[in-house]
Parts: sequence; structure tokens; C-alpha cells
Amino acid sequence: MKLNYDKHNGEIETLIEGLIAMTGCQKNTEIIREMILSALKAAGDNMGRGDLKIINNTIKEMRYSFNLFARYTDKRKVTVFGSARIKDNEPAYELAREFSRKISQWDYMVITGAGGGIMQAGNEGAGTDNSFGVGIDLPFEQSANQWIHNDIKLINFKYFFTRKVNFLKEASAVVLFPGGFGTHDEAFETLTLVQTGKSNIIPVIFIDPTGNNLWRGLEEYMRVHLYRTGLISEDDMHLYTIMNSIDDAISEILHFYKRFHSYRYVRDHLVIRMNSPLTAEQLDFLNHDFKDILVSGTIEATGPLPEEQEEAGTLHLPRLKLHFDRRSLGRLRLLIDMLNGFEIREDQALETQEGPSI
Repeated sequence: MKLNYDKHNGEIETLIEGLIAMTGCQKNTEIIREMILSALKAAGDNMGRGDLKIINNTIKEMRYSFNLFARYTDKRKVTVFGSARIKDNEPAYELAREFSRKISQWDYMVITGAGGGIMQAGNEGAGTDNSFGVGIDLPFEQSANQWIHNDIKLINFKYFFTRKVNFLKEASAVVLFPGGFGTHDEAFETLTLVQTGKSNIIPVIFIDPTGNNLWRGLEEYMRVHLYRTGLISEDDMHLYTIMNSIDDAISEILHFYKRFHSYRYVRDHLVIRMNSPLTAEQLDFLNHDFKDILVSGTIEATGPLPEEQEEAGTLHLPRLKLHFDRRSLGRLRLLIDMLNGFEIREDQALETQEGPSI
């Protein structure tokens, strides 16, 4: 029997509706229906066992990890990348550990790859209670580091791609310490997803320990061989920052969320949520400086749109609405920087982040 997503499938449709009802599910039932149909369509496609295992394991890994992270949606998280080969007496390890300790004092949680080196430093610095381990099953890797081993927040993935989804889906910032092929892969994956709009703009910070110019060298390569040859644009260079100081990195992250809160797309419009409203003059500045990223209309102040009503945690936040071209992501990062750079008057409500002095 040929199954269709957009048509009634007779007796099978009735059985699917009954299965969903038996679980007590009342939200997003149309999506659950399509997931079941996809499984049944795969059964009818006579796929090989190997292909079916990939589909099955992917769904299981996504369901488990999303369910775990959903318990911690009230906290922002920083993903820390870096080499497993760095020893605990090396400057990069000490920087990663201290960064993770300090950012956790600002009520951020830390996500690492659960292994040794920089990953262990991240879990150690933040502490078991404030960190996650997002591991990968490899035949030649050691087990999870002692700071996350056997903790409920340790997840082991079979596939790199499902692991990467969780690294970036959950992150409010990405901080990269020195590393090899894997870390460079994670760096370019992050930049690619942000550049193409597949991942939201967040602070992407490369940390070069004093005397180590790994990331400065990479930036020089990108400028000479990518930017100057037209393979990336000048705006793309605004999507990341290179620093030597972990205190500067923490300040960068905190400043990014000073006024800016988050954004999402509603139909053709980008909706930016803010922790405090703009003045009319500040809104005029944005419209003057960023009219080049608009398809039509202007940047408007607004409240929550009807499509956002299920997001109860953000309904109180003021918003901006714009018909964004969805290409100028580097310019959008500069718009967010301008938002955060505007003066906030005392009479403007503001959600502040409490933490120690840096």
C-alpha cells in the first residue's frame, strides 16, 4: 500500500490515530503521525538492514538527548571544544578549566565532548552538576573523563552528526581552545551553520593561549585564501572572535545577551526578542544603518506574535520585527552588537545576569 503524508491512509491512518491517542499525546500530533508514517514507508521501501539501523539509531539518539536537555532549558549553556591530547599541566588545559569554572558562576552550564584534554578541563572547571558530556563511541578512545563518568548528563552517541546537532542546538555560545582535526571540523561546522542560518547567531570565540597563535594563523589563512579570493565575504569575518583572555571571552558572552535575548522566524519575518525595549531614536538608528539587510519595510517594535504564544517564557519580552533577507548573517551579528551597545535607561525594564566580578 502506498502511504501519503498529505492524504488519509485508510485503515492504517485509523490505527495510527489510535496509537497516538493511547500514548495520551495531545500536542503536535500531526508531526508524530508523519514520524510513524516515515517508519512504515521505510518498511515498505525494502531498505537494507544497515540503512534501517541508521534511521532507527538516529531517532533513538535524538529523542533521548532532546529529552535530557529539555530538563535544563532554564539555563544557558556554553559548548567548549578542544583537543583530547592536551595534558592537564598545559596552559590551554588550565585556561579551559578556569573559563568553565568562571562561566558556571554566571549560571551557565558547560557542554563538552566528555573525553580527556580540553573536554576534561571543561567538565572539571564547571563541575559535574553544571556540565554535560556529549560523547562518541569510538574503538580507540578512552571512556568518559572522571568528572562526567556515570553522570546522568553523559550521553554517548553512535554518530558524529547526531552529536554535533546537540553541541550546537543547545549552545548559547561556542568557545574553542586549541585542537586538531576534530576541533577544526567543529570550528568550521559551527561557522558554516551560523553563516548559512542553519544555526542561530551566537558568540563563537577562539581562545589562543599566550604564545600560541593557532587560531590567529587559521584566521590569516582564511583572510588570504578564502576572503581575498572571494570564497567568503567580509561580513563572514564578523561571525567569530579570537581572544587570549578567558575574562574577555566571558565578557563577550555576557555582553551578547545584555539586551539581545533570542530570535526566531515567523513566516517571512525575523523576530528579535530583547531584555529591554529600544527608544524611538535607537530604532531609527537601526533602520538607518541596516536597511540594506531588509527585503521590504522597516524594522518595527512589536509584542509577541500569535505564533509565539506557546513560548511562555518569552512572552513578556519586547521585540523587533523585520523582513530579513536571510543572507546577511554577518550584518545581523553587527545589528545585535549595536542593540547591546545602545544605552539602557534606568526606566527600561531589564533582565540582568547576576554573577561575580570578572
